[in-house]
Amino acid sequence: MKLESQQYLLKLARQTLEHYFQTGKKLVVDDAKLDKELKEPRGTFVTLHTKTGELRGCIGHIEPMQAVYLDVIDNALSAGLEDSRFSPLQEAELADLNIDISILTIPYRLKYSMVKKLLASLRPNIDGVIIKKGAKSATYLPQVWEDITNKEEFLTSLCLKAGLRPDEWKTGEVKVYLYQAEVFHEHKT
Repeated sequence: MKLESQQYLLKLARQTLEHYFQTGKKLVVDDAKLDKELKEPRGTFVTLHTKTGELRGCIGHIEPMQAVYLDVIDNALSAGLEDSRFSPLQEAELADLNIDISILTIPYRLKYSMVKKLLASLRPNIDGVIIKKGAKSATYLPQVWEDITNKEEFLTSLCLKAGLRPDEWKTGEVKVYLYQAEVFHEHKT
């Protein structure tokens, strides 16, 4: 994604939250002058961090749902107001908030027959991982590898996030999907 598009999306995410606190409504954008790549359907995540680096909200869509700019608007609001791990964001927090946006590739299923092959196929800091078993699923974006560097711990934590047994990934009964993400950060001064 072009630098201008990245900067636009970061600004859009912040404006979305500011607009919501000022009006109580979702921001509406006239897309007539938007670059074509901003109108492409893509999976996106919006991640909010405090200025000390603590997670404050992260919501997104893995699969393309709508134009990337619309997905960023929806996910910025959801990350700030609907992430069940946190209380809703307050307007006073906006000044100390940093925003990251992840633009995802389409996930592909990783076929493996042995745990060794699964572990060997994972690329830390490159691959986002989805696990699914029945109706339960969870994902970690590629940047989660910065916090959980061990592949076995990564998969164990992902199983717990999905509500599965911690060692479920070792059974061969979970489906594993991989994707990559282009991640860009707001640079606040």
